[in-house]
Amino acid sequence: MAGLEVLYTCVAGNITCPQDAVVCFVHWELIKNGYRCIGSGDEARSSDKKSELLPADWSNNKELYSLRYKANNSDTQMLLKAITVDSTLIFNLMNSSTQQVSDLTVNINDHVNTDQLHTFDSVFKDADSLSEKVKTQLLPPLDRPTGQRAERKSQRDEEEEAQRRRGEDSDPLRIPSRNPRQGTHPHWPDPMVPPFAAGGADLDPFGSRGGGGMIVDPLRSGYPRSGFDPSSGIPDILPPGAVPPGARFDPFGPVGRHRPGPDPDHMPPPGYDDMFM
Repeated sequence: MAGLEVLYTCVAGNITCPQDAVVCFVHWELIKNGYRCIGSGDEARSSDKKSELLPADWSNNKELYSLRYKANNSDTQMLLKAITVDSTLIFNLMNSSTQQVSDLTVNINDHVNTDQLHTFDSVFKDADSLSEKVKTQLLPPLDRPTGQRAERKSQRDEEEEAQRRRGEDSDPLRIPSRNPRQGTHPHWPDPMVPPFAAGGADLDPFGSRGGGGMIVDPLRSGYPRSGFDPSSGIPDILPPGAVPPGARFDPFGPVGRHRPGPDPDHMPPPGYDDMFM
């Protein structure tokens, strides 16, 4: 508590109640953490200046204390208010720029000997505990340069994301997400290019890559053909051009204008006398 005794001795004439002692203690914690008091009240004054001491009128109102502070290494301004409620003091510390507020409730009887207000050695009880409460509950975290803070946050986010992905990939029961991750898309080989050409003919109905999609293509089965070209048309059946050149074509009957023998569709079989036959 180096320095607190000097401060307490300087303002001892203004300390007339236990809440004065607690406010003096919290003020010194702010000083130790890089702030300087610039005045009392809510509004700035022309006489404001940075100081480790408390202003002359700091304890005029025993029900509501109001003090303003400014950081040593920045323009950050803080407004400290302490409200007396029965045997407790409720502190509120607000950042004037961001409007962020922190608070602390102190039970006066737990930390101050009321009958020892003018004896520094015995006025405070459990000072270490009170100091820890002020640091963890009331004071804001120590300021860092904005760029450094943003860079560290970005690195931390990247590390957490990488760790999360490693955990997902190692979980054998995890159902993969339907949404693909951001990044480069996988390379899918062309099914028409060897060695992935198997089945490629199914995607090429016109046979431009050298084969139709049928497993057994009657026009490409390897058996001798008579030179029949369906694209030139089939007399009395298909006009020329009905079948695109090189397209797969299934003959649907004997090819040719004249077929040998009688047409079974035109003449009844011998001995036909049953209409249900």
